[in-house]
Amino acid sequence: MVKQDQLWPDGFRFLFDDGLFQPSTDSFLLGSFPLLRKGLRVCDLGAGTGLLGLLLLAREPSLRVTNVELQAAAVELSRRNTELNGLEERVVNLQADLREPAQMPAAGCFDLVVSNPPYFDAGRGAVAREKSRSVARSDVTCTLPQLCDAAGRLLRYDGRFCVVFRTERMAELFACLRERGLEPKRLRMIQNTAGSAPKLLLLDARKGGKAGLSVLPPLLLRDENGGETPELAQIYFRDKE
Repeated sequence: MVKQDQLWPDGFRFLFDDGLFQPSTDSFLLGSFPLLRKGLRVCDLGAGTGLLGLLLLAREPSLRVTNVELQAAAVELSRRNTELNGLEERVVNLQADLREPAQMPAAGCFDLVVSNPPYFDAGRGAVAREKSRSVARSDVTCTLPQLCDAAGRLLRYDGRFCVVFRTERMAELFACLRERGLEPKRLRMIQNTAGSAPKLLLLDARKGGKAGLSVLPPLLLRDENGGETPELAQIYFRDKE
């Protein structure tokens, strides 16, 4: 069933389907992370229904966003979201397999690539039975090396690749990026509370960048009383409500 929500009153509206890609905290966290400038050309790999692009445009309206998604039903919802918000001049929705360069935009044409990719290695554990959920949660159609290949190919020299990922696969992520000339530059761990171990990370890698990693303070989701932290509230645009 298709549902509708809104980032904040009078903000972007977005349609979603729980059977495809549910709006997730991960998308909002990643949407808050990239360093944005006016006019950046942005590509979202595995864009789902286009929520991440809307989150970035909410921060910097001058961006030009290309959403790349494999599943036709998700691409259709992304197109509807583009029209719903009058963003036809800012957003392109492309149904394509990122593993196939011939289906993708030209190499080197983006300043920023973002992705909220499948976290789980299909070869190491259970995969969801529903096709849409298995594509979204595990790398049955696109592995981490294939994702990094696509990001490295699409970025211009000195461009950035920003991703949200599981900490348990951090070493694998770093290795995949470096093998493709994408140097990790900014890292931020995500913790539920100050005393909990991080399970997610946000990473910014630069194409052709020199070695040197900045580790930012952890992003805390809950305060000592279990409530939402002020930073998380800002990430969810609650300061605009």
